[in-house]
Amino acid sequence: MTEAPLRMAIIIGSTREGRFGPTVATWFAEQARQRDDLVVDVVDVAEEPPPAALGAKTSESFATVSEKLAQADAYTVVTCEYNHSFPGTLKNLIDTHFYEWRAKPVAFVSYGGLAGGLRSVEHLRGVFAELHAVTMRDTVSFHHPWNWFGKDGRPSDPEGAAAAAKGMLDQLAWWGHALRDARTVRPYGA
Repeated sequence: MTEAPLRMAIIIGSTREGRFGPTVATWFAEQARQRDDLVVDVVDVAEEPPPAALGAKTSESFATVSEKLAQADAYTVVTCEYNHSFPGTLKNLIDTHFYEWRAKPVAFVSYGGLAGGLRSVEHLRGVFAELHAVTMRDTVSFHHPWNWFGKDGRPSDPEGAAAAAKGMLDQLAWWGHALRDARTVRPYGA
């Protein structure tokens, strides 16, 4: 079985002006890049054309995102919570990529108001289950993140946040290696 580092795509799901997602994703990517078992790519939904526009499936930008998602062994979705769920632009990205998610693990970093984006995560679990992905039980969640993060883009409780990220990344790495090894031995078909 292979011990090569896993390719992890961190997906920033929000596209709203003034969004907080890049701050959270930048911090999380720093945590992930400290590990020897992960190679990190970032996919920002805001930088991609909506799939319904301009025949996006044939655009160069869409092809780049598709390639990053296909090459990934694991994913972490950084999502906010809009109206008790995740952003529609994130749903478009997920729905326009069908086979990329199969037999791969997905972790979640969420942020939002009092619930910290956890309702978004619960909705995403069902979506990814339908796509034959395995979601991680543990998440990293920030309620009222604008109160948690300083102007430097770092959490006010760096040890607690780092510990949560490490625990979730440990799970993601275990599943990522197990599923990659399994796909190597027996290609997944459904």
